[in-house]
Amino acid sequence: MAIVSEGDLMKETEGNPQPYGAVIKETGVNFAVAVSGCSKCELLLYKKGTAVPDQIYKMKQSPLHGDVFYLALTGIDVNAFEYNYQADGKVFTDPYAKQIAGRDIWGEKKAAHEIRGVIPNQKFDWDGDMPLNIPCHDVIGYSLHVRGYTKHPSSKVKHKGTFRGLIEKLPYLTELGINQIQCMPVYEFEEAVKPCNYWGYGSAYFFTPKASYAAGKDALSELKELVKAFHLAGIEVVLDMPFIDETPKAMVFECLQYYRAEYHVDGFILNPFTIPVDIIKQDSLLAGVKIMEKREGFQNVMRRFLKGDEDMVSEVIYWLRKHSEKDGAFNYITNHAGFTLCDLVSYDGKHNEANDEQNQDGPDYNYSWNCGEEGPTRKKAIKELRQKQMRNAFFLLLSAQGTPCILAGDEFANSQKGNNNVYCQDNQTGWIDWNKYNKEQELYHFAKELISFRKSHPLIHPAHELLGLDKTCSGVPDVSYHGESAWRAPQEISSRYLGVYYSAGKTEEACFVAYNMHWLEHSLALPALKKDKKWYQVMSSGEGVFVKPVLLKNQKAVILKERTTAIFIGR
Repeated sequence: MAIVSEGDLMKETEGNPQPYGAVIKETGVNFAVAVSGCSKCELLLYKKGTAVPDQIYKMKQSPLHGDVFYLALTGIDVNAFEYNYQADGKVFTDPYAKQIAGRDIWGEKKAAHEIRGVIPNQKFDWDGDMPLNIPCHDVIGYSLHVRGYTKHPSSKVKHKGTFRGLIEKLPYLTELGINQIQCMPVYEFEEAVKPCNYWGYGSAYFFTPKASYAAGKDALSELKELVKAFHLAGIEVVLDMPFIDETPKAMVFECLQYYRAEYHVDGFILNPFTIPVDIIKQDSLLAGVKIMEKREGFQNVMRRFLKGDEDMVSEVIYWLRKHSEKDGAFNYITNHAGFTLCDLVSYDGKHNEANDEQNQDGPDYNYSWNCGEEGPTRKKAIKELRQKQMRNAFFLLLSAQGTPCILAGDEFANSQKGNNNVYCQDNQTGWIDWNKYNKEQELYHFAKELISFRKSHPLIHPAHELLGLDKTCSGVPDVSYHGESAWRAPQEISSRYLGVYYSAGKTEEACFVAYNMHWLEHSLALPALKKDKKWYQVMSSGEGVFVKPVLLKNQKAVILKERTTAIFIGR
């Protein structure tokens, strides 16, 4: 191991302090890295696949360029070498590395020299692929963990827990009807810690696709293959990018720009408390990119309404009407941080004992209801009530006007056994159990048909927020709210029911969605239609999907049984 001199095959030149990382230029490769409080920084070159530096170069620094060290090499074979940096004797991997060697096996702990930056030099044939740009009001999202989605033995895919394993599930996702997947972190994070960092939050190599998510040796190409395949199927790919507070804001911008340009991703989910979301939306290179946020408002209100809390109707009206076009916040009733839908209706309290934190971790306020017995039950009445409550939850999510997002596996009652914080559960608790898909075909079919109904009825997912105004000059507002009396929303604190009327234009069918979350049945008034139209019932959380719309005998009111939701169309 020796410091390379000017007489060696590879020649060092002064280089440039920008851009950061290892960048291939016409004359060679430029290396640049920022290291604060450091007096000396060196570039370590390793022969590919080895863990001992073969050559060392002292990097340059100038008072004009702050804490940035830089160096350029000519005559370097980028396919033969990997690299690291050494600052004041401490070895570290380039935070701007686009590919990393030594992280192929999930959960394997490595020493500093065993993890090395790679200078990517391969080309990928996108075959004309471009982001889909599906309008926010037409999006039906689906949140998943790349590893956990197919890692379970029941997933029946060849490449379990990988990008290719997810591609194998494309036919399923297409049949379900979603058109956007939201992937939890797919970049290179350190999972081999105690407890296991299964989710991938925390410090990471944000520019680098996770090597252990690849079925082969090339995570970069496999992530691109995934995006390309999903785009061909009409499904957007959105990446959850929960940068940490210490992440330089300049790095955030560069990282998002890189994934957009290099991987064609359609959007990002960001934490507004750590990232200047409004400023990011103004970035010219990110124009047209979906910049999304997680907010619990919709979740908490709908969970409380679902379980029958009082004084929720006015807030339910707000969240049913709120649009996602302005702030990018999407709607969800369940998310990876919290109960699954099955657990939401099966547990009153969290059961995180397996996390070894004395059940102190995870959200304490879940607004859940176990329907009469904690956890699994054999009681038929409780099981039937839980099924109805899950169908009610899908109604609340998919009949709201904002962008909905389903938690993967909820459509067939996937359970985490009451654990609402599986951040460390890289096992069958945290993975999707596909055995439930065969057992819960009725729920799956209901969710699928409700997605289809939403897609075919633009009235309940309009391009712009409805304001309760008569835009068609028909004498009827675009949206209105009803109770036991028509045109009067329930005002009492004890009210737990609501009817929402979406009036139609000349070519559309009017829609009336009726919600009764009370433990008593209620009569809801139906608004009068034009003389040539009648109300038909098409779906109900109590009866499921009707093969054909059923004409109502009473066109003035409908009796909704306890804890039941239904959709009616005027035709």
